[in-house]
Amino acid sequence: MNLVRLKPRSTAALVVASLVGVLAFGWPLLWQTKQVGESAIGHTTDAPWLFVLLLPLLVAVVLAELSEAGIDAKVISLLGMLAAVGAALRALGPGTAGLEPGFFLLVLAGRAFGAGFGFVLGAVSLLGGAMISGGVGPWMPFQMFACAWVGCLAGLLPRVGGRLELLLLAAYSLVSGVLYGVVMNLWFWPYATFGSDFSFIPGDSLAANLHRYFLFVVATSLGWDIPRGVLCAVLVLVLGRPVLTAFRRTARKAAFDVPVEFRRADG
Repeated sequence: MNLVRLKPRSTAALVVASLVGVLAFGWPLLWQTKQVGESAIGHTTDAPWLFVLLLPLLVAVVLAELSEAGIDAKVISLLGMLAAVGAALRALGPGTAGLEPGFFLLVLAGRAFGAGFGFVLGAVSLLGGAMISGGVGPWMPFQMFACAWVGCLAGLLPRVGGRLELLLLAAYSLVSGVLYGVVMNLWFWPYATFGSDFSFIPGDSLAANLHRYFLFVVATSLGWDIPRGVLCAVLVLVLGRPVLTAFRRTARKAAFDVPVEFRRADG
């Protein structure tokens, strides 16, 4: 059941938001930036603007669904509740050794409630978790985009059932946990210096820089990314079935997909 259905307006808003995220991560590779140093690594100029731009884009996804009758007050309430749970899970495991239990909630919620719901939940729960744990910094808008994509893509996975669904979600959890770290490294890698074999070199070819980035990820990041993916996959295998069942029962009991009609009482 897709609670935030990807209708034309919400799909357009989600695509625009994702394009902004892709550009935020990838523009140094495409435009061959020469900025280095503390100011560049800290994103003191672009991160605040990126955060200011991201929030209206998230609101645009929700407003588009409101205008197309794809979302109502019950869905907003559920979104707020799950965002609070996700924020609490992030505070319990704020990325120590890559272990972040909140990821499995994004995967299961995106699967049960749809890609649009997963996108908004990923961004909002990350924001809430950052506020609780004190993890607010120039990296936060990039994390919001990355978590939003994790939840969104979970809702776009092929429709299968039974044991195969859990295996699919576990495999996706493992891959997304690793790719989250791979993508997140781009927020600082082009601006830092790690030696000629691992650093971004302005003016060099895209292929050569990507090769050095791959070496950097293998040498430094995978030790954090693999545990994140493994933990998420294990949690999905252990808790996935009861959590998915609870989510889907909640959607049925609340009748999210039943249109509301007001009628005048007789007499």
